[in-house]
Amino acid sequence: MLTEERYSRILELVNEQGSITIHQLMEELNASESTIRRDLNAMDKKELLTKVHGGAISKTTNVHTKDEEVFNRKHMNQEDKDLIAKYAAAMIEDDDFVYLDAGTTTEQMIDYIKAKNVNFVTNAITHAKKLSDKGYRAYILGGEFKSTTEAIVGEEAVEALEKYNFTKGFWGTNGISLKNGYTTPELKEAMVKKKSMENCKTCYILADPSKFNEVSSIKFADYKSAIIITTNAVSGYRDQKNIVEAKE
Repeated sequence: MLTEERYSRILELVNEQGSITIHQLMEELNASESTIRRDLNAMDKKELLTKVHGGAISKTTNVHTKDEEVFNRKHMNQEDKDLIAKYAAAMIEDDDFVYLDAGTTTEQMIDYIKAKNVNFVTNAITHAKKLSDKGYRAYILGGEFKSTTEAIVGEEAVEALEKYNFTKGFWGTNGISLKNGYTTPELKEAMVKKKSMENCKTCYILADPSKFNEVSSIKFADYKSAIIITTNAVSGYRDQKNIVEAKE
């Protein structure tokens, strides 16, 4: 196969799947590893795709600039979210000090938490109420209320986080990208996510498969800074060490 033919086929595959590994390309094109690596380097320089460790991701990924309303998100990917929430809840142990980010999957987690003597901090009023109803001590951050995501956001919330050091934390995200990390559309919410993750020993990102290879306006953490709990890691992520798949 000629070089330009390989480029065309590689581009077709990566745009179709969003991301692809070197091993997959070797099998698809019946080419050596050195040939594929050379092709990806050349295509990255031409800005046809983005070369990442172990493969490549598409340049056609959309950048999202707005949040979906909470009401709408509660009805999206419900089965995946339930499996993820159940798995994540089991990560909480007795006497943990936990940060719980606003979001529909983190809210579902609360139904499955069984650990005792756990203290929580959250930026979601609904989460605080559910946790309190279950008998847990819940602290809520002060700041600006964002109705779209029902989250407390902004500088005041970031300042409130200064005094906390969490054993574990659980966050939602609008997008996951090997290159761009974890992203969300709004700066004030990103600030709270970023600070709370910086003050946490073990960070978990809860994400159904639709969040992979998606990018929003504001980055709040690097890809390797958290363990991702999902149901099915998409192509290009399955060999990543920080991926955990929740199964029935």
